[in-house]
This record gives sequence, structure tokens and C-alpha cells, in this order.
Amino acid sequence: MAVVSKTSLQAFPLIGRGKVRDIYDLNNGLLIVASDRLSAFDVVFAEPIPEKGNVLNGLSIHWFKETAAAMPNHFITGNMNEVPGLTAEERTILQGRSMLVKKGQVIPVECVVRGYLAGSGLKEYQAGGSVNGISLPQGLQESSRLPEPIFTPTTKESEGHDQPITFNQLAAKVGRELAGQLRDYSLKLYQLGAKKAEASGIIIADTKFEFAWVEGVLTVVDEIFTPDSSRFWPHNQYIAGKPQPSFDKQYVRDYLESIHWDKQPPAPKLPEDIIQKTSEKYLEAYQRIVGKPLGIQ
Repeated sequence: MAVVSKTSLQAFPLIGRGKVRDIYDLNNGLLIVASDRLSAFDVVFAEPIPEKGNVLNGLSIHWFKETAAAMPNHFITGNMNEVPGLTAEERTILQGRSMLVKKGQVIPVECVVRGYLAGSGLKEYQAGGSVNGISLPQGLQESSRLPEPIFTPTTKESEGHDQPITFNQLAAKVGRELAGQLRDYSLKLYQLGAKKAEASGIIIADTKFEFAWVEGVLTVVDEIFTPDSSRFWPHNQYIAGKPQPSFDKQYVRDYLESIHWDKQPPAPKLPEDIIQKTSEKYLEAYQRIVGKPLGIQ
């Protein structure tokens, strides 16, 4: 399957091009297209990752369906034959990597939930024994399972790094009632997803959600439980106290750390073996969670 780095539609305006996704206004909804672009440390790389967009889109659709009874989401359809106004060529390019969703007013925060200690949360804990103002027990190691999942929101920056904020800072930003809803819904979704993923042999170490008001209802939007928004670890290889093998772009991050890149544009060229291995990790994550290879109905 051909890689897709960027899309352009004849009949519909592009209203947003993020690090990975292209978003079009279809009047009665939004079309979200997951490209094969790779972003790491907030820098977009020139080399696309084959099948990445299809995996992100397919997993989001899978999880939206799995969690719909617990939390409203914006998903309408992933079948491009049901989307009017597209050319035949556009349908071919978009099928498998796109979904039509409801429009909404996005709440400008990232709702992060951590079940294990890794990444920036680990660094903050090592520095002061807490994460986002939440005190944690002494003696935790890298990759330790937390006594219970914690809600650690961040700002949502259009450029650069999102910044961690405490619950009180979130409440000051969006109101205490909404902050509480965001926390409770995020924790509920994480616990549901983590339980289902563990049955597939995958630990969801942490993840992030985005929410919007859709027709007056608080709704989960964007992507959900994908290798871009989550840390996926193989359950049968988990050992606390060290980094874990992963099914997400941590593999690329580890490579970039190994070459001592300064994490500033321009991005270094990715070797072919790193591109291929990353693609394989995304595809394996999909197969483990969904229970069948990508493209099999």
C-alpha cells in the first residue's frame, strides 16, 4: 500500500493540518485523515512510516466502538463510500485512514492518564516525588505500576511542547465542574481500555484523550488508545525497574536519543531499518488489540 504524507481534496476546504492529521470541513461533519507522517519530540520527519495512518485510524475506530457505551464519541463512519462529494481517486486514497466525525467545540487541554511511571512523569517523580502536583509513594522505579491511575493534564499548544498543569490549574482554566468531569471520564476510559488491552497481552502504560462539546454533550474526540497517543508495552515482557519494549513510537524516540539529536528542526534522516521496524510495531499493536491483521474485515 502506498504511503500518504499529505492529502488534498477537490470539493472540501482543509481547515487544519496537524503533525499527523489533515482535517477537512464537510459541512455536515469533519473528515479526519490520518497520514503516515511521523512526529517525535514535536518535530515532523520527512520520512513517512508505511501503514501508520491506517493503524491509527483503524485503532481509533475500534476503540470508539468498544467504549461507546461508556462515553459518547464523535465517530460517524469510516466507510468513505458513505461520504458524498469525494472523487473515486480520493475515496481510494482515504479509505482505511479516514473517518467522518461530528463537529464540536474542542476543550483546549490534553487529558493524560498514567497507570505506570514512564517518560516525563518518571523524570518529575525522580526530581520531587510527585507528578503534576500528585504525591506518589517513595521507592517507585522506572516503569513501576502506580497504586492507582492518576490524571495528569497538560496544556494543548499549537506549537512546541504541551505543559503539565495541576488539577487546580485545570479548574482555573475550564471551571471546577468541567475539570472534574474531564478527570472522571478520562480515568473511566483508561481503566476500561487498559482492562481490554491487557486481555490482548498489551499494557497501556499511559494515554491521552481530547474532549469537545458536541451538540451540548461532553464527547471524546480525535484519536483514542493508539500508538501515537499511548505507551503500549507487551505484558509478557514487563519487568519494573527498566525501560520496556514498546509497540509505539518510543522505538523511534530511543533511536533519536541514541544519536544525541538536539530535538530541534530540522529532523535527522531516519534509516530504512528504523522506518521498517516502526511500521512493524504499529501493525503488531493493531493485530494484538483488534485480533486480526490490518485490512482483514
